[in-house]
Amino acid sequence: MSTKDFIEKDYYKVLGVPQDATEAEIKKAYRKLAREYHPDANKGNAKAEERFKEISEANDILGDAKKRKEYDEARSLFGSGGFRAGPGAGGAGSFNFDLGDLFGGGQGGGQGGGQAGAGGFGGGIGDVFGGLFNRGGGTGGARTQPRRGQDIESEVTLSFTEAIEGATVPLRMSSQQACKACSGTGDKNGTPRVCPTCVGTGQVARGSGGGFSLTDPCPDCKGRGLIAENPCDICKGSGRAKSSRTMQVRIPAGVSDGQRIRLRGKGAPGERGGPAGDLYVVVHVGSHPVFGRKDDNLTVTVPVTYPEAALGGDIRVPTLGGPPVTLKLPPGTPNGRTMRARGKGAVRKDGSRGDLLVTVEVSVPKDLPGKARDALEAYREATADEDPRAELFQAAKGA
Repeated sequence: MSTKDFIEKDYYKVLGVPQDATEAEIKKAYRKLAREYHPDANKGNAKAEERFKEISEANDILGDAKKRKEYDEARSLFGSGGFRAGPGAGGAGSFNFDLGDLFGGGQGGGQGGGQAGAGGFGGGIGDVFGGLFNRGGGTGGARTQPRRGQDIESEVTLSFTEAIEGATVPLRMSSQQACKACSGTGDKNGTPRVCPTCVGTGQVARGSGGGFSLTDPCPDCKGRGLIAENPCDICKGSGRAKSSRTMQVRIPAGVSDGQRIRLRGKGAPGERGGPAGDLYVVVHVGSHPVFGRKDDNLTVTVPVTYPEAALGGDIRVPTLGGPPVTLKLPPGTPNGRTMRARGKGAVRKDGSRGDLLVTVEVSVPKDLPGKARDALEAYREATADEDPRAELFQAAKGA
């Protein structure tokens, strides 16, 4: 499909929707028509097949917000009823050329093309259509644009305490940067020539679909738009060389194992004035001999004696990086009970802290000195009539 036919075609009419139709209305209209004219439902019907292609083409443009915007702008600029201005139409606000002259019959918009009359458009037409379709391979095509640098991913291992409190760590990374030997030109003499295949654009067309041409990076210049006649010995003509660097990275407090941190603009540098990429740091956290972690809370298991569990009392509990806290143990505390020390956990994003979850573990001594054994024997005699398993057996019989 030619550029002219593409813009003249009323895709809104094809789908039977108004120009201000919503995305949902366009999608609904497309689905209804696609079911009606689908080739599987109209075997051998050439007209239905052609209609289905037309419907799909319209949905490809109107169903994509960016393509639809550019399509609307193009139709608004030239109108939808034709492109050739009438006789004497070179006055204010009009064009005195045919659209075919503007695009040079697909030759790429070089020096040809009529001049706009007063109040018309003296240039910039390529900018209107640049994102919608490719104008061919002539010298009037846009030069290769600035290119964003690549993203880099690196890993760092922190101690448990560093992850909770935050730390500044050295991070060594490698990335492709402008070759210093040839100043990024790829040529020994610093004077590469324009690629004849893509004429310096860095892009080549690879067929069309939906009324617009698709492009790929030029295979001859690898998308650079330039070719080195005397390739640099270091970068072999690519203009890029591997470089290592070390930077200090601040890891925020409260990071968890496996978390991925994004540092904007700290990746590989861009090309031709483009912005740098991003650096992604994957954090690995070591274990701690005493503390564990559950979301924003820290965990610790604290042993207590049987008398402490039975009679209750105050127990001291260690905290990470701070003084111990005292918790009140209620009388009759069972083994495995969890208590909470508020504000003694990991740092949250808002700066507050989670809690320290304290699990009680009743310690059973293996060896008892004589006095302690005598006291325990006396306790057993005093509670001989108590059977803590009586209810268990009763429940087992009744089940």
